[in-house]
Amino acid sequence: MSVVDVQPVIMAGGSGTRLWPLSRSGYPKQFLVLSGNSSLFQQAASRLQRLAAGEITVAAPLVVGNEEHRFLVLDQLRELKAEPAALLLEPMGRNTAPALTLAALQACAGGADPVLVVTPADQTIGDEAAFGAALQRAVSLAAGGAIAILGVTPERPETGYGYIRVAGAAANGEAPRVARFVEKPDQATAEGYLADGGYFWNAGMFVLKASVWLAALESFRPDIAAATRAAFDARTTDARFVRPDAKRFATVPSESVDYAVMEKCPGSAFDIRMVELNAGWNDLGAWEAVWQVLPKDGQGNASVGDAIIKDSRNTLVHATSRLVSAVGLTDIVVVETADAVLVADRERSQEVKQIVAQLGAEQRGEHALHRKVHRPWGWYDSIDAGPRFQVKRILVKPGASLSLQKHHHRAEHWIVVSGTAEVTNGDKVVLLTENQSTYIPLGQVHRLANPGKVPLEIIEVQSGSYLGEDDIVRFEDTYGRS
Repeated sequence: MSVVDVQPVIMAGGSGTRLWPLSRSGYPKQFLVLSGNSSLFQQAASRLQRLAAGEITVAAPLVVGNEEHRFLVLDQLRELKAEPAALLLEPMGRNTAPALTLAALQACAGGADPVLVVTPADQTIGDEAAFGAALQRAVSLAAGGAIAILGVTPERPETGYGYIRVAGAAANGEAPRVARFVEKPDQATAEGYLADGGYFWNAGMFVLKASVWLAALESFRPDIAAATRAAFDARTTDARFVRPDAKRFATVPSESVDYAVMEKCPGSAFDIRMVELNAGWNDLGAWEAVWQVLPKDGQGNASVGDAIIKDSRNTLVHATSRLVSAVGLTDIVVVETADAVLVADRERSQEVKQIVAQLGAEQRGEHALHRKVHRPWGWYDSIDAGPRFQVKRILVKPGASLSLQKHHHRAEHWIVVSGTAEVTNGDKVVLLTENQSTYIPLGQVHRLANPGKVPLEIIEVQSGSYLGEDDIVRFEDTYGRS
């Protein structure tokens, strides 16, 4: 095999509703640490960079994600001492087929035609050596013009995954052709798949040349191809951020990679093959899947955080902010965060999305955000609130600053807990250090910045007739929000 240029593509959209209350639309599951010491997104990025070997060269990743999560992506990559080749920001969700099309167009923008290794950002792999070997085999197939899809040998009659049916055993150890894709089955059908053999879980990972994807999409869904290309051609760029035109992107039909292209490939002019993946794969689609990958005690119980479990079996307790204790539970999931608690039958954890749907319909804050809200400059944690007041802990990263702003309905008191604060208060700019404080009157133009090399933490007490986050007028903003 001659030198093959690989362009990793990480699909980092999605809201992870079935892992509520830990996953929220403002901080979804791909950015959470659910197994190991790094987030699922970071694990995906690290795995793909380690694919480089022999005659395979690997570029910095293309990340396709939500505008709202752009700084989460950059921060988490920088923790890995990595930068993206580009961050393609979807102005609204249009499913995975348009997302992959944006990545393919970006990959070809300079005249190249790399092999795209496309992976979701929310999966775990137990055996990374086996994963790398499978991907290298898939890259070899894709370099020759084929579409390679990774299929996981099923361990149980799973009803939460789609399946791939292969066309018999391939000769001479070659990857078998894909005969068809099948939807998520019921229990009896899934049991039949295991008994019959030849069926594999669809891992949602694809390897193919950028030009092959664009040609296949043009063949099967020219409407998606044309609308996405129009939005991409009218894109704007800002450093590593690439923004398709929002009005044009809104006209793109919403469709998955599978429905738009993959399911139509068997029997067509496009050669689609399956590479078997036996690497401890899990998509962590629900709390049941999280329980599966966590270490367990002798009774099958798994715990994260400050948890005490007694006289229980096959139970998961995930504690975030306080002690959670459980007695006499069987097959139960308990997930605690600072502002919400979930208790569910472990085998029905897929149904958590119904709770999230109700929260969204009622426009409750727990649908989208945690009590602790991450921002490009750091985070704030709403630790107390009552009529006409609210108390927040605020952390500002070294060198970062909030926008120059004012509020119509509230005043603010700031007390520095640690670090150094540069405070703009009207026409005055002062430095405050530990135990010093200041007062921002209602309507005063102000800004909080951290000029130091260590994090700045303050306590903010807001008082006024209205304390919503939308009571803000921005005059200058480092992050393009003014």
